[in-house]
Amino acid sequence: MNSIIPPAAIGFIGLGNMGYPMAARLAAAGYQVTVTDLDANTLKQFCEETDATAAESLSALGASSDLVITMLPEGKAVRHVLLGDGGDNVVSGLKPGTYLVDMSSCSPVDTRALSAELAEKGFTAIDAPVSGGKYKAADGALAIMAGGDKEAVEACSPVFEVMGKLFHTGGPASGHAMKAMNNFLSAGTMALTSEAVITGAKFGLDPKVMVDIINASTGRSNTSEDKFPKFVLPETFNSGFYLGLMAKDLRFAVDLAESEGTPNAFINLLSATYDKAEQDLGFESDNTELYKYLESLTASE
Repeated sequence: MNSIIPPAAIGFIGLGNMGYPMAARLAAAGYQVTVTDLDANTLKQFCEETDATAAESLSALGASSDLVITMLPEGKAVRHVLLGDGGDNVVSGLKPGTYLVDMSSCSPVDTRALSAELAEKGFTAIDAPVSGGKYKAADGALAIMAGGDKEAVEACSPVFEVMGKLFHTGGPASGHAMKAMNNFLSAGTMALTSEAVITGAKFGLDPKVMVDIINASTGRSNTSEDKFPKFVLPETFNSGFYLGLMAKDLRFAVDLAESEGTPNAFINLLSATYDKAEQDLGFESDNTELYKYLESLTASE
């Protein structure tokens, strides 16, 4: 398999908080990038800033690409743009040998089925979700968890390396499984650290001093080392990752645990907590605003 190196043609679908900087890095690296997004203003701005080409249709995007990347909110949207029945879709325009890379966060159970369906049509699918947020996306410092055929992942590695550090997780859907488990842990430390700081503050401890001590002790985590100093303590709550997306990823984690018959008490409890926070604060609240939700549950004097 030939490696996908510049000036190879890449189709990129989805220019949201993460997709925009990821696609911009590919354009800056010399790839011929064709893009599309539901937001016409965002699409126009991106093309003006990067010299990328706006796709005339999904089919045309597929036909012009050596590799197609989807970066969309959820799996139903991914399936729709790739295989949408009765209308314009990517697969209808693909030439043989084109790679399909889904970098969205999707249900690993659903991804396994979609990968098999695409394989039956003769196309190699890779699921390659990312972790790191919009700031690391802009810096090309994402963690990329790629599931799928090893040779295909290696062929696409030059593309991945523009956006971050590549990890091959195993067969189809393993990338999405790894992302679900990672975000389960990330959400867990956010919830646990928030409860600890809220409880300590109610007792009279200084939250900043608490976080400093936690970071010098065994309770430290990415949440205490990064999210609290940058987004929670200053009350900016702008990490760039929606609360609703974290809640969605936790539902994927619940589905995965249920499908595998593994212990799920903590996953279920955490998922329910984030679902309630999303209902209270809204989908587009920052995921660090879970702190505000938990703080709102504090008993009054």
